[in-house]
Amino acid sequence: MAFAKSDEPMVTKNGDPNKRYLIPFILVTSLFFFWGLANSLNGSLIHHFQTALNLDRSVVAFVDSAFYMGYFVMAIPAGFLLKKYGYKRGFIIGLLLYGLGALLFFPAATMRAFPFFLMALFIMACGIAILETAANPYITVLGPQEDSEKRLNFSQSFNGISVVLGPIIGGLFIFGTKEYSREGLDKMPYAQAEAVRIAEANSVQMPYLVIGLTVILFSILFMITKMPEIESNSEDPQHLDKGSFLDIFKHKHLVLGALAQFFDVGAQATLWAYFVDIKLKFAANEHWGLVTHIATWLNRAGTLYSPSQIAAFHASFALVLFMLGRFVGTLLMVRFKPNRILGVFATAAVILMGYGIFGTGLGSVIAIMWVYFFHSIMFPTIFALATKNLGTQVKLGSSLIIMSIVGGAIIPILAGKISVDFGGLRNALWIPLLCFAYIAYYGYLGYRVKGLKYD
Repeated sequence: MAFAKSDEPMVTKNGDPNKRYLIPFILVTSLFFFWGLANSLNGSLIHHFQTALNLDRSVVAFVDSAFYMGYFVMAIPAGFLLKKYGYKRGFIIGLLLYGLGALLFFPAATMRAFPFFLMALFIMACGIAILETAANPYITVLGPQEDSEKRLNFSQSFNGISVVLGPIIGGLFIFGTKEYSREGLDKMPYAQAEAVRIAEANSVQMPYLVIGLTVILFSILFMITKMPEIESNSEDPQHLDKGSFLDIFKHKHLVLGALAQFFDVGAQATLWAYFVDIKLKFAANEHWGLVTHIATWLNRAGTLYSPSQIAAFHASFALVLFMLGRFVGTLLMVRFKPNRILGVFATAAVILMGYGIFGTGLGSVIAIMWVYFFHSIMFPTIFALATKNLGTQVKLGSSLIIMSIVGGAIIPILAGKISVDFGGLRNALWIPLLCFAYIAYYGYLGYRVKGLKYD
């Protein structure tokens, strides 16, 4: 992994070109853990709220909508905030907003108010939007430009650790050992059903309380740590603040990359949100032996897991594949061009999604789990390819890419609507398949930067 050296075009604002950036790199890389955890917990919330708050799948899909809408609303302000106040303040503000949103889960659960939960998720996402807008370009410029994709994929690999933990936290601390359905609760006496729903709603309080306090403590660590502001020697200081946001649309590879990121996050949000439901629908009583062995090993107390908990363990293992895909993809980029890896991985995802749609039972579930492996490198690779050669507009370009994360708010609702009204979950899987098809196009052709030659 290459970092800036004295002969590379990277300096800090204080003009020290010999500054090495290992400590800032480690500290910022650790941020990738926090937003991965929030993203991966949304799938557990979507399944859980159907019972706890008595909502159907099309309504509860607004969990993802509220979360990713925060990205859309905050992305552009985040870019201007970073441009004016710098990276360090951006990191601190993002962490504080993230922590505040997580802490609001406590009163939201007490009130059992779905709009309150959505507001809390929106505030969390606003904080995460600032963090991602800052951290992704910060990592890409902490060294040679030709290694930016490798460096960002390496940092994003640690994001994979947290996304593995999300379904485990959901399975152990949010889902109960006893399975309830909306239909079953409707048949219970009202008081008994309400007691169950209250307990189910309150189960989200402790996990999010711990997350919120941890994130706020981490913001204090950023306050007391010296963080360099990174600029390029090639940038003329007289022109750093010139150019409008609309100017970034002149970069075709950026615009096509923003669309690719829209589809990428939309596909991810759809699969992560509905995976537990997919497992229960396609193969409720069939389990991948590798996953059941791990679940049995974790089950020291001999607890009988509910179907939702077992499905959550499958989701967690799918995210293990996601994490492994990040590391494998990063290693492959040492030998092969990042855009080619992106194209091949996206093509593999299309093929596996097709098997998930037309296959049956556990085979379909396992195919979809392997989609996570090939999906793993898409976000950081698209980000690095789309923001290449933007010069002084890299922060605003980063804002556009983060803004495109709103795909996670729109596409799951479309998939949920198809699931409810047009033939169920199997037909809804066509949506992520088409998303991956476009990403394959971007990896093969759309990534090209105008004026640069390619092999």
